[in-house]
Amino acid sequence: MNYIGIDIGSTAAKVTVFNDNALVDNYALPTGWSSVETAKAIRTRLEKGGVDLSSSKVVATGYGRISVPYADKTVTEITCHGAGTTYLFGKNATVIDIGGQDTKIITLVDGKVADFVMNDKCAAGTGKFLELMSNTLGVGIEELARMALEGENIAITSMCTVFAESEVISLIGAGTKRESIARGIVNSITGRVYALLHKHGAKDPVFLTGGLCEIEPFVHLLSEKIGTPVKTNSMARYAGSIGAALIAMKI
Repeated sequence: MNYIGIDIGSTAAKVTVFNDNALVDNYALPTGWSSVETAKAIRTRLEKGGVDLSSSKVVATGYGRISVPYADKTVTEITCHGAGTTYLFGKNATVIDIGGQDTKIITLVDGKVADFVMNDKCAAGTGKFLELMSNTLGVGIEELARMALEGENIAITSMCTVFAESEVISLIGAGTKRESIARGIVNSITGRVYALLHKHGAKDPVFLTGGLCEIEPFVHLLSEKIGTPVKTNSMARYAGSIGAALIAMKI
C-alpha cells in the first residue's frame, strides 16, 4: 500500500510517497496562487506515476491542507514536522523550521512534540523575507547567502519587512557593498531565530528543516549566530510531508 504525505506551504508544496515502509519518492512544486489548483496538480502527478489513490492513505498538512479533498486526514504542520524530524534525525532535538510565512521552534522528546513556539504574524524572519530581499539585490537566495559570507557584519534594524526593504534600498544608494547588505539581511533572519530560540529555551542538538536547509552558507551563519552547530539532512526540506506520510500509516 502507498502512504502519501502532502505539505502545502505558502511558497512550495512537498509530496512524499512511501510504499509500505520504503520511502520511494519526494518532490516539490511551487504552490502558486491557489492551493486548490496545486492539490489538483499533485493528484495528476501521483496518478501519472502509477499511484492508485483509492487504495492509498493520504494525509495533508501545511496552511493549504484543507484544499486537498482526496486526503483521508489533515494534521497540523507542527505534528508532521516533529514526526518527519524523528524519522530523519532519530533523536531528541530542538527543531527550527523556517517556512515561507512563519518560523517554528519545536522541542522533540522521545519522538513526540513536547512544546513549540511560532513567530508573530509578520514576514520578517521567514523565507518570504529572504526571497523579497534577494529580489531587491537582484540575486537568488543561494547566491545571497554565499555573498553574506564575504560581507561585513552589519545590521538591518527595521523590524517590518516593508521598512527593511526601504533600509536595504538606502544602503544600496549609499554605496554599501552588496556582500555586506546580504550579510545584514541574513543577520536579520538569524537574529530573529536566535531570539525565538532564547524565548523557547533550546536544547542541543538543533535540527533545521525547510528549504533553507539546502543552503550551506545559511546553515553556517545560523550555527554561528546561535552558538551551536546546526544539524540538518538532505531531505529535511520534506520533513513535513515525510511526517504526514508516516502518520498516514497509522490511519
